[in-house]
Amino acid sequence: MALTPFEIAKKQIDIAAEKIGLDLNLAKYLKRVERALIVTIPVRMDDGSIEIFEGYRVHHSTVRGPGKGGIRYSPEVNLDEVKALATWMTWKCSLLGLPLGGAKGGVCVDPRKLSKNELERLTRRYTSEIINIIGPDIDIPAPDVNTNAQVMAWIMDTYSMNKGRSIPGVVTGKPIEIGGSVGREPATGMGLFFVLEALCEKLSIDLKSQNIVIQGSGNVGGTIAGLLYNEGCKVMAISDISGALYFSEGLEINKLLEWTQQGKYLKDYKDKRYKLITNEELLALECDILIPAALENQITYKNADNIKCKIILEGANGPVTPEADRILFEKGIRVLPDILANAGGVCVSYFEYVQDIRAYFWELDRINKELKKIILRAFEEVYMLSKERKISLRTAAYIIAVSRIARAIELRGIFP
Repeated sequence: MALTPFEIAKKQIDIAAEKIGLDLNLAKYLKRVERALIVTIPVRMDDGSIEIFEGYRVHHSTVRGPGKGGIRYSPEVNLDEVKALATWMTWKCSLLGLPLGGAKGGVCVDPRKLSKNELERLTRRYTSEIINIIGPDIDIPAPDVNTNAQVMAWIMDTYSMNKGRSIPGVVTGKPIEIGGSVGREPATGMGLFFVLEALCEKLSIDLKSQNIVIQGSGNVGGTIAGLLYNEGCKVMAISDISGALYFSEGLEINKLLEWTQQGKYLKDYKDKRYKLITNEELLALECDILIPAALENQITYKNADNIKCKIILEGANGPVTPEADRILFEKGIRVLPDILANAGGVCVSYFEYVQDIRAYFWELDRINKELKKIILRAFEEVYMLSKERKISLRTAAYIIAVSRIARAIELRGIFP
């Protein structure tokens, strides 16, 4: 039976704990979340009826600072998934050396079925329900799957109205006009590009000559697709929830992104050269670099043997299961793990948080320069440890991240 996302997150902790000889008590501690809140969200719909939705906010660890993590709106959202995502956020922040902890939130809803007014009412009620466990010194949410700057603006406004003053630092990923940061929206994709470029340099690979396959065309998948296409790479396939488009000679990514940004599906794009394929077919395509940038558990022990690439760049959180990881490692496929590869988003979220607290805002050049410095420093540490101990990049990343959290717990002690 397939492992749940949180079971996978715990198994990854066990792997790292064994490698570093972590105290069993600490390992047991790290496999639990600090707190998990389940809330009921009644929403009056436009037709006058009332629908009830369920929402979550989870703090995995705040030993190194306030919680940090996105909020996603999806029919698939459940507590187990949110706990796993919060745990992965802890490792991301730790690996990058940010003074933040891991948190995550979500609402089980299909936002495509809601009007804008219904979505606003849902967001404001959800914010009111979790208001006691978020805040600039407690937990700072951000956008994630199916949420955006507008949703963050509603959260900030709801929180601020309840507190009686404007508090932009309660969320990141806001519109620039109300305290958001330049460079935040493309940050995850930008971080992916920096890390991929660095690995290609280490392996003496010409990035421009690589054939790329991308699962997902949202904020993360779309951004990295655009960056690679503009770099001169051949992006052979890209997908959305409707399916994937494939063309061996390379897709015209700029036109496809323009199409999807209008809210249209890839399956409806008309170009006789492009073949519509399934998600399973996309993952099995022969290519140089595969970028899963959709959801977790996409590459498992069932399809890992079908993967035909040299590098996997994890744009999504948890797209490769531990069993698949082992198979890919034995096949010689290098996996740039999520907690390193897609950490650009939380890194620039941290910059936005700092700017809000100080009420002093940075230029885009400074944002990208600081992002590149921090993420490449983490990459260098992970790559060198991986090479030195002949372990996967993921195991190396987890050893570093878990060791830092464990040390913080040791220094603080267990209250009381």
